[in-house]
Amino acid sequence: MSRSRSRAWAELLRLPALFTVPGDALSGAAAVGARPNSRTLLAIGSSLCLYEAGMALNDWADRAEDAAERPHRPLPSGRVHPAAAFSAACALTGAGLALAARAGRPALTVAAPLAATVWAYDLALKHTACGPAAMATARALDLVLGAAATAGRTRAALPSAALLGTHTLAVTVVSRQETKGGSPLAPLAALTTTALLSRLLAHRPTGVPSDRPSGAGPGDAGGVATAAGRRSVMPGSLPAIAEPAAAGRQRPGPAHARRITQPRSADSAWPPGRALTTALAATYAATAARPYFHATLNPSPPLTQRAVGGGIRATIPLQAALSARSGAGLTALLIAGLAPLGRRFGRKVSVT
Repeated sequence: MSRSRSRAWAELLRLPALFTVPGDALSGAAAVGARPNSRTLLAIGSSLCLYEAGMALNDWADRAEDAAERPHRPLPSGRVHPAAAFSAACALTGAGLALAARAGRPALTVAAPLAATVWAYDLALKHTACGPAAMATARALDLVLGAAATAGRTRAALPSAALLGTHTLAVTVVSRQETKGGSPLAPLAALTTTALLSRLLAHRPTGVPSDRPSGAGPGDAGGVATAAGRRSVMPGSLPAIAEPAAAGRQRPGPAHARRITQPRSADSAWPPGRALTTALAATYAATAARPYFHATLNPSPPLTQRAVGGGIRATIPLQAALSARSGAGLTALLIAGLAPLGRRFGRKVSVT
């Protein structure tokens, strides 16, 4: 494939935006307290395929509109044939579903409606009032896919998915006027949403779900009680061993005993976590808020496009903040490390 043809496909698939995808599955795994594993990698591969299927299908569906408004795009400029773009969308969708199936039935159960949402958005919903909600749903499902693939459960990932979906909703609403400009209300609403999400991110949940058995962490009161309960039923164990644990669960004890048995918050379990979450939330706000503010003052097409690009790039620190908020500090740092790579490739190929 020639260099010019490779660049055309890179523009069609918006390759720099790919760096915003792995954080969905990783933050989904963090939300359910599971460590990333081989099934998480399969979920990431599935997400990448379905995301790129949406990019190719988007340009195929909008080829007539792009011919009038953005003739430089790969399809209207003739650098990529429409049939090739549609075939790529079909192949990538099939690959995404196959990878999800390899990750297990729970992952496929989420990937199937995710793929359906992507196709429905590009072919039918994009230019309707339901378009932004459909895009937000797709992004939220992508996070849930990571939870389903990694741990086989999704309920604990729903709050994080809702926050990510809300951010995507705001970006999508702004993107609807990126070619013509329009009202400052859309970027203003996105700016307000960013401020609200940043505040919510800074308040970490009081408990973080975990796949590890109770007592895995030092000083975990639940582990003390569980261990005591196990000792009480072992052959030859003394009944007196179980009595203090039971007493600690049924009636108040001395002050120091209450401190031992009191459930620990996520912040106390991982002291640097709060600072990291706050820092990443601030990074998210700074990445998205500035271009939104400029587009609010002047909702011209160039500034609106910058606002959309800023919102897309802000997805990475948002995913990282969600992971840190769930107590997965290393995962958060890994996701945050994708941002410089996205910026570097974004200088060569536009993310919008």
